[in-house]
Amino acid sequence: MKQFVSQHLLSFFSLVAILAMLMSSFPRSGSAQDTVKQKSDSVLDKLEGEWVMTGTVGSEEVTHDVYVDRILKRQYIRIHELSREKDADGDPAYEAWIHIAWDKENAEYVVMWLDNTATTNFAPEGVGHGKPDGDRIPLVWKSADGSGIHNTFKYDRASETWKWEIDNVDESEKASPFARLTLKRNVKR
Repeated sequence: MKQFVSQHLLSFFSLVAILAMLMSSFPRSGSAQDTVKQKSDSVLDKLEGEWVMTGTVGSEEVTHDVYVDRILKRQYIRIHELSREKDADGDPAYEAWIHIAWDKENAEYVVMWLDNTATTNFAPEGVGHGKPDGDRIPLVWKSADGSGIHNTFKYDRASETWKWEIDNVDESEKASPFARLTLKRNVKR
């Protein structure tokens, strides 16, 4: 029995040593800060805070509460969106967690949008991309067949509001409106 345990321990420690050598032979990549550092002059800084979002999704009038902050050393914008409309169980009919980072290498924003309408497998087409254009950020999610979703974030400095314009795009790249939403600061009573 003693010899059996000793052989297994020796095999285990050999495996650990081999894994350590293999891991040390791979080049170390730069830190997360190097690849997804926030864009310091970002219009998205204007998005931080609490918002009430109203407008239409499909043909439905909606009201959502939106909470925006920065996380992980302020490298990511985190958006939590909750509909005031409820489902049959009394939960928000719509809920999303949206994470936006600045990709310095490609000079664009990257977006992961997770919501309760479907589970994602984190495929590449599930990541949106958008190059800033003044106070606009046109975000695009594309499928292999050419279809996708365009969601343009537009900041209006005069009114200090945001517009989210979401369009479905078919295989021929024809866009059709899906949602027209306005975000206004949530004024506490």
